[in-house]
Amino acid sequence: MTIRPLLLILPLFLEIEGNQHHKHHHAFVNSSCKKQNRIPVSHSRSSSFDDYTSSSKVLNNFQLQQQPSHSSSDTTQEEQQGANSRRSFNNAVVSGAISYMSAGLLQNGLQPIAAAAAATADENNIDVYFGCGCFWHVQHEFVEAEKKILGRTSAASMTSRAGYAGGLAGADGGKVCYHNALNVADYGKLGHAEVVKVSIPPSSFPQFAQEYFKLFDDKGFRPDQFGDKGPEYRNLVGIPGGAKGEYGQQLVDASTSIGDKLDFAIGKGDDKDLAKVAFVMDTTRFPFYVAENYHQFHDGFNFGENYPAKYNKIAQELSKNGENFGSCPNGMVGIGIGGL
Repeated sequence: MTIRPLLLILPLFLEIEGNQHHKHHHAFVNSSCKKQNRIPVSHSRSSSFDDYTSSSKVLNNFQLQQQPSHSSSDTTQEEQQGANSRRSFNNAVVSGAISYMSAGLLQNGLQPIAAAAAATADENNIDVYFGCGCFWHVQHEFVEAEKKILGRTSAASMTSRAGYAGGLAGADGGKVCYHNALNVADYGKLGHAEVVKVSIPPSSFPQFAQEYFKLFDDKGFRPDQFGDKGPEYRNLVGIPGGAKGEYGQQLVDASTSIGDKLDFAIGKGDDKDLAKVAFVMDTTRFPFYVAENYHQFHDGFNFGENYPAKYNKIAQELSKNGENFGSCPNGMVGIGIGGL
């Protein structure tokens, strides 16, 4: 383990003279986006976490779980905890769905992409965020989603931003920063995970949720599941109102339409990194904090996952036009490239 930081940093310095926009690596091995070969592991599933449910059975489970529980001789403590936590999330989603259906606000089914693209100009955008491991690759996928779903093609029109969310501590001195040598407002120590925020018309949320679920493989694992591990890379979805809000059921429906790959949990902040589980956060309680300029529109984490130079330069263009990406220290050792 002691030589891995050197192996990750060495290619960076070999390439830095060539193209600073491509093939950079994080040096912080246990708490950074890392390019590496994926190591297969056994596919096991935990049942001891809080407030989770299988998305395809949200409504059915809600009714089934009102039945009397098994006797203590038939049910382990861990199984009972799982049943209680599933019931909690189910109650939240169903309660929210009933409220919005009674108010005439919850639409039946998913809207076709064409309908989202035709959203009226006076529809007020909502901010949502998605976390799925390292934010570099995720941001690129949501930039592509903005192009496809909403027809956003110019840098000025794109709203996808890499950043941090999900921690109970919020900001430290008004800042949330990537790992840095000065130890200023470290996002991991503040309990946050890497996420990507987009600002979208409400009618397009189901399509963006579908794009998020497409990031996971058929078994529910994210692309870097066995590389980047830990709470900083946990799966998050931040929506207005959280699980009880207008978008909770829409999120579940979108998941079901893409293969029902994930379970959901009500995010309480500082949550664990659990495979095949996405924590649903209320964006009011757990707001988004934008990441540093050098993390925006970055190449992906896999070897060879290099995006066009025009894409890499979007952050520079936005900064010239006055966008503020904060005043955090410039990476681990002050270079400001690839997390260094």
